[in-house]
Amino acid sequence: MKTKYLGLLILILLLIQGCSTVEISVNDGYGEYLMVAAGEFLMGDNFDEGNSDEIPVHTVFLDAYYIGQNKITNFEYSRFIKDGRYTNELYWTAGGFGEHGDEPDYWRDFEHRGGGISGNENYPVVGISWFEAMAYCSWLSEKTGFTYRLPTEAEWEKAARGTTQFRFPWGNEIDNSYAAYDYGASRNFYSLASAGFYNGMTYGSFVTSNNASPYGAYDMAGNISEWCLDWYDYKYYSVSPEKDPRGPDSGTSRVLRSGGYVDSAYYQRASSRHKMGAHFKSYKTGFRCVREVRK
Repeated sequence: MKTKYLGLLILILLLIQGCSTVEISVNDGYGEYLMVAAGEFLMGDNFDEGNSDEIPVHTVFLDAYYIGQNKITNFEYSRFIKDGRYTNELYWTAGGFGEHGDEPDYWRDFEHRGGGISGNENYPVVGISWFEAMAYCSWLSEKTGFTYRLPTEAEWEKAARGTTQFRFPWGNEIDNSYAAYDYGASRNFYSLASAGFYNGMTYGSFVTSNNASPYGAYDMAGNISEWCLDWYDYKYYSVSPEKDPRGPDSGTSRVLRSGGYVDSAYYQRASSRHKMGAHFKSYKTGFRCVREVRK
């Protein structure tokens, strides 16, 4: 019921803005994407508890876009591989071609729910570099005729917390019913979760809480970290443009958002920022896409 009212509210806002042809959600056959309406939000650590690169809190205006309801799964990434495009240089215009063999790292790894193993289709794809994520977006754009890409850092944060400025996508408190993260128990209990697992349903004796963001996106805290489009720069964050910022023009690292399933609650905060070189790959790193409103 809550999701129904949220969708109605977004539709009303879009009509007011004269965007009556924009849909609340879209699915081009490659997963559900949810509308994030145009407007302002406050970006940054309003709790003053993070690193200095999360401040100052500043106003950002973003045009409308669609955010992936889930992180890209093994099933979705496998379609890219099976289509023969993972090994086609045409889709690697951002760089990185030839560095990864015929498939991503961990693809055949049982412990990390590799996508090449039957039964792991609905788990998020892991071991993905920024280049591998960009190549997938290039392929998906060609397949659908719409522009798919990595979210900018600002788009990611707005999709995660909306205009509420909650600490986490759902509110200000976290426990292990909301997300897969390091909550202080034995590490034997930590494991990757399937897409949309934390949706308020009960699995056996385990009762989950719904971790959807204000726009309905799942797992924007926990499970795996997500690549953003932007170069990372500490100084740029404090002086970035107010409208549709896309990060600095150059740098040495790309931005990652959200913490992984072996990271503490501190790294799951919606304002938390990380940086890694674009070649970096890990069992706790993947991505989700945005779809631009217009072709």
